Amino acid sequence: MTHSDLQDRLDRIRETIKLFPTTPGLYFMKAADDTVLYIGKAVNLRSRVASYFQPSSDLLASRGPKIVEMIDKVQTVDYLETPSEVEAILQEARLIKDIRPPYNTDLVDDKTFPYLEITTREEFPGVYITRNPKSRRSRLFGPFTAVRDLRAVMVVLQKIFRFRTCGLEIRNRDDKRRFFRPCLLFSIHQCTAPCTDRISKDDYRKIIRDLIQFLQSKRSTVLRQLHQDMEEASKRLDFETAATCRDRIRWIESLDRRGTVEGNVQPEVFAGDPTEAVEQLQRLFESDQPVRVIEGFDIAHIGGSETVGSMVQFIDGKPQIKVVTSVALGGLAHGSKLKTGRMTLACLAEDDAGYRMHIVTGEGKTPPQWVEMGCPLPPWPSVKFFPDAPVRKILDHVQSQHFAMTYGNWVEELTDLCRLLGITAILDV
Repeated sequence: MTHSDLQDRLDRIRETIKLFPTTPGLYFMKAADDTVLYIGKAVNLRSRVASYFQPSSDLLASRGPKIVEMIDKVQTVDYLETPSEVEAILQEARLIKDIRPPYNTDLVDDKTFPYLEITTREEFPGVYITRNPKSRRSRLFGPFTAVRDLRAVMVVLQKIFRFRTCGLEIRNRDDKRRFFRPCLLFSIHQCTAPCTDRISKDDYRKIIRDLIQFLQSKRSTVLRQLHQDMEEASKRLDFETAATCRDRIRWIESLDRRGTVEGNVQPEVFAGDPTEAVEQLQRLFESDQPVRVIEGFDIAHIGGSETVGSMVQFIDGKPQIKVVTSVALGGLAHGSKLKTGRMTLACLAEDDAGYRMHIVTGEGKTPPQWVEMGCPLPPWPSVKFFPDAPVRKILDHVQSQHFAMTYGNWVEELTDLCRLLGITAILDV
């Protein structure tokens, strides 16, 4: 294919994408023979799909070589709208399992990915997230590309259907159930508490049937049945049941407006390889030696006092938990030279001259304190990484803000306790 043909193809696809809706849904990358290469989900279809067809250099930095390779094969892009992001997540899992697109590579082995499991064999079925599915004894939905998405779906589904997620073995004829006390989930209306005999077996199993229908994308059937149940309950003056049906109807309808996963988040299922990120760092630094050690530092303080610092270390792209440290910096002022803001030190492989170090700051700027201390300045211009870039992901991990802040909060609590007890000095911690 000539460069002109390639450009014509990309221009044609970009024009097609402009007609895509800005609603949640699924998108399908297809080859010339109409084979589906990749399936993804999006909160905003137009914005999400358009991000794949940016200049190739930006695409390589943001998505990695596998995506660039895939885009070279894409001839058409189709989409499927869904009523909500929740349903997009559910349908994505089902379609990937059925179609097996070659670039959804992390789902080749289903057993390593999360499923939604409903233990239909039990008298009062439970609903769980599992990575070890037992299909002969349960009803399974999945696999899902990210456990975070599945947990977000579970939160919403539990508010709508109020199923149990505990591991109790509940039997219908167990008379001791009436003496049990329900857990907190019953108090916040996220469980019907079958463990305490507050719902009959038939009514609970009806809830599970509605849940399964919803997971099978039979939302209209579920809504129609809920409306019917609400009307029947009102006629027999069972207002509590009618109110429960009304609340479920409102929750399901609210999915169109709300969604559950915050932000337009779609982690690529093949973008988490630390080796790929390390290789991109090596190319970024234009080095002939691999990146071996990455260290992240952070300084935290509370109102200018109780200053603490911490460091985390990655070796060959993998975290070394044992070397996470935090030290009290009581003798340092808030504005000292060591207060450099959020930063990351990328240390290249050791050579005869020792470690060569490069400084990358979270804000993309060189702190003036480093200039004063004579630290080496990066010879390359500022680079912006897209959120899904492997380099961005690994650098986001190499940060110790949360650790330092947790330590700082602990120091604050210890300081307050000492003041309360009349102790005027604290040993270094």
